[in-house]
Amino acid sequence: MSSGLSTAPPRRTTSPAKPGRDGSPKRVRKALSSRALPYLLLAPALLFELLVHVIPMLTGVGISFLKLNQFFLRRWLQAPFAGLDNYRLAVDFSSEIGLSLLRSLAVTLAFSAVVVSCCWLLGILGATLLQRNVRGRGPLRTLFLIPYALPVFTSAIIWKFMLSRDAGVVNHSLRALHLGSGETYWLLGDNAFVSIVLVQVWRLWPFALLTLMAGMQSIPTDLYEAAEVDGANRWQQFRKLTLPMLAPVNQVLVLVLFLWTFNDFNVPYALFASSPPASADLVSIHVYQNSFITWNFGLGSAMSVLLLLFLLVVTVGYLAVTSRRRHDA
Repeated sequence: MSSGLSTAPPRRTTSPAKPGRDGSPKRVRKALSSRALPYLLLAPALLFELLVHVIPMLTGVGISFLKLNQFFLRRWLQAPFAGLDNYRLAVDFSSEIGLSLLRSLAVTLAFSAVVVSCCWLLGILGATLLQRNVRGRGPLRTLFLIPYALPVFTSAIIWKFMLSRDAGVVNHSLRALHLGSGETYWLLGDNAFVSIVLVQVWRLWPFALLTLMAGMQSIPTDLYEAAEVDGANRWQQFRKLTLPMLAPVNQVLVLVLFLWTFNDFNVPYALFASSPPASADLVSIHVYQNSFITWNFGLGSAMSVLLLLFLLVVTVGYLAVTSRRRHDA
């Protein structure tokens, strides 16, 4: 006897899958956002790098192929095309322009070599002494970092006043200590080279100190204890342990100091303005003179491009030589 009721099982109604549980649109959007986030964070820095460095550099390269002078400043895009004439004039060492650039390059190389050597020696000496538990180590570290923290123009102008002939502290101190007549022209003649080296070393050696101190702190103390047990004295520990362990730090430090010193414009301009003596005629001031004093922007841009290529060759050669030495060691 049938009851008249349907005995068929009820149908299951399947609800549509939510987008995100099995990974479709929501997960895809999340993956894309996580991949794009680093590029979005880097975009402002890349934009400013493009505006501040890349575009001016490319503009300078373009100007180096033009005969751009004071007659074409308002319409510099209409300046006559010079081709490689500006480059030929800059490297023509038989002419006064090329010869003066060569002399300026020699002065700059000597200046950079002396400054980098002095900064490294003072930095390694200070870092070695301040690594020990000496009394007043904290205040000494702060005191040594003051020259690096001061604004460049402020420190250079103060040194210019100190090195002046009549009212300068340097001449008064030498006169009080009976070490000279106290009437030396420190900013003229050959003394100008000594003065600019002194100011630059005073400014940059705290950076070498800070970098080398950080490198020394990364050396495990167990190595020094083992070397001391083996009978190595302080000098042997420094020569056989500290210097090899600091090789990567020294590689970067020397290169950075060289590039900063070679390209520095603020210190020589603050000390000598636009007319330095021959002994302090650095490349940065020399290019400035040819660009903004004689109003020959094409020639000045060509000199800048040549110096950029020179620094690229020096940097690549230096990194190749030092990396090979480290690999062989």
